[in-house]
Amino acid sequence: MNNENQTVLSGTQGKSAAPEVGTPKRTKEIIAKYGFSFKKSLGQNFLIDGNILNNIVAAAELDETKGALEIGPGIGALTQRLADAAGKVTAIEIDRRLIPILRDVFADESHVSVIHDDVLKLDLKKLFEEQFSDVSGVSVVANLPYYVTTPILMKLLEERLPLQHIVVMIQKEVAQRMAAKPGGKEYGSLSVAVQYYCVPQLVCMVPNTVFIPQPNVDSAVIKLSVREKPAVDVPDEAFFFRVVQASFAQRRKTLANNLTAFVGKDHREALNALLIGINIDPIRRGETLSLEEFAELSKALLSSGLVKV
Repeated sequence: MNNENQTVLSGTQGKSAAPEVGTPKRTKEIIAKYGFSFKKSLGQNFLIDGNILNNIVAAAELDETKGALEIGPGIGALTQRLADAAGKVTAIEIDRRLIPILRDVFADESHVSVIHDDVLKLDLKKLFEEQFSDVSGVSVVANLPYYVTTPILMKLLEERLPLQHIVVMIQKEVAQRMAAKPGGKEYGSLSVAVQYYCVPQLVCMVPNTVFIPQPNVDSAVIKLSVREKPAVDVPDEAFFFRVVQASFAQRRKTLANNLTAFVGKDHREALNALLIGINIDPIRRGETLSLEEFAELSKALLSSGLVKV
């Protein structure tokens, strides 16, 4: 992490003395004051509903002993609520134009740090060591840009960061896929990946009318409680996720047909025998398999030698 990109704001912790940011009036005032213009390429939509901000922060279960990592703070509406609830807040903002605004809004709060960087390029383990060494637990709390939701969440999970919760506002359909159970049309490889690492819970639905500017889709707040260890035990995580991806390659196809493309046509009979041997009907579809069944399937395929690792 480049230290010159970090702004540590001075002052004392406590209820923010600054006017509330997350209202239509104040948001418009700040935009006008700084001559800020929205960049569609960055997915910038500022939340202007206090009740939803409260729901997000409450779901994170913060207190003065805990830290919050915010990704994409914008002009600081959620940051302000986090600063009131947590002992330490670090916000990562990719848009340099927003840094002076955040610096002004949080000029009197020493426990708020703003970092100008791209979270997908940051060394997050190093950031946690530098920012959160003196707190009892850390949660990610954010209104994530829709276009990078999945890459950001998977980076947070795959790097095995010491997180308690991830509470994020994302596109409604994506949140529903993350929380979906086997058998439904929303259940897919994203559901399996998220639930492998976390226990998901939908917190609330969010209409597009509570943003400036209004996005074209509705949103949802989802809470991901990070598991101490993955939901299922697999000998090779990378191979497990390859099997999951292959199983959902074409949703209308049976598991046997999707996996035949994975193992090769010459191994179709052996594949059918393998599936029957672990009590999975070859004509089932990938969306009907539980995490436990995917784990058994990946173990069986790994030991079978049908697939090159």
